[in-house]
Amino acid sequence: MPTQKARRSAHRKARAGKKPTTQAGEFVKEEMHRYKHGARDIKSRKQAIAIGLSEARRSGVKLGPPKKGSAKTRKKAARDTAVGSGKRKPSPSRSRGARKAAATRKRSGRKKS
Repeated sequence: MPTQKARRSAHRKARAGKKPTTQAGEFVKEEMHRYKHGARDIKSRKQAIAIGLSEARRSGVKLGPPKKGSAKTRKKAARDTAVGSGKRKPSPSRSRGARKAAATRKRSGRKKS
C-alpha cells in the first residue's frame, strides 16, 4: 500500500510536468526500501521495481504498459491503469470480502466482558 507521501510526491511531480516514470519514482523508492529492510513478500530488486510501478499505476500515474513485457504483464499493467483512472471498479465478490474483513477487524478489536 503506497504511503500518502508517495501519492503527494507523484501529484506534485505531475503538476510540475515531469514524465510519468519520474512521477512513479517515489513508489519504487518505497518498495526498494522495504526490500532492503527485509520485507518477506519481495523476492528480488526486479520484483520491488515492478510492485512500485504497479502501485503508481493504481494511484493514477499515467504509465503505459511495458513494450518488452509479456502479454500477461501488459494485461496486468493495463488493468492497473484502468483502476488508477477510475474506469474499473472491483468485482462485487471482492468488495463483499473487503467489507466482511473490515467488519471482522472491527469486532475483534472490542474487549469481551
